[in-house]
Amino acid sequence: MEAVIKPIKITRKNFAAYGDLISSDNIKPIDINAGYAKRFDNLANINTSRDGGKTVVSIFSALKRTFPMKIDMMEKHPLGSQAFIPLKETNFITFVAPLGDKPEISKIESFIISSGIGINYKPGIWHFPLISTEDMNFLVVDRKGAGDNLIIYNFQKEKVTLKY
Repeated sequence: MEAVIKPIKITRKNFAAYGDLISSDNIKPIDINAGYAKRFDNLANINTSRDGGKTVVSIFSALKRTFPMKIDMMEKHPLGSQAFIPLKETNFITFVAPLGDKPEISKIESFIISSGIGINYKPGIWHFPLISTEDMNFLVVDRKGAGDNLIIYNFQKEKVTLKY
């Protein structure tokens, strides 16, 4: 099977099956620190405690990808969610497929995440590793702990291309 996937602009609605959009847009803040700051709560469902896992915060330093890009594998983390928040005002791309034993080519989607927005994958969502449009750092919130929390599916006969 062959597929050329073109990313579309991400929204809360079109990404809901895969996870959360991390953005303060349309979220009513709480005034804190005597009015010098605003707090935007409940932006993502961080889910990392399965099988005794714990939540960790890391920085991933990503290199710029080139396009069109061959997609030769996808991965999933069945024991925990995984959030990516860019530390620079820029776009990045996600490449995802629904829950299942393997990623179904006909159900793959790709999204452009606009500047100032992050994403949080639900546990078990198939995705390609971080796709950065420039060299930059990401704040990552995910699971650390025992158990098999990384499953990789290598495309053998499938030819998948991300066209951006």
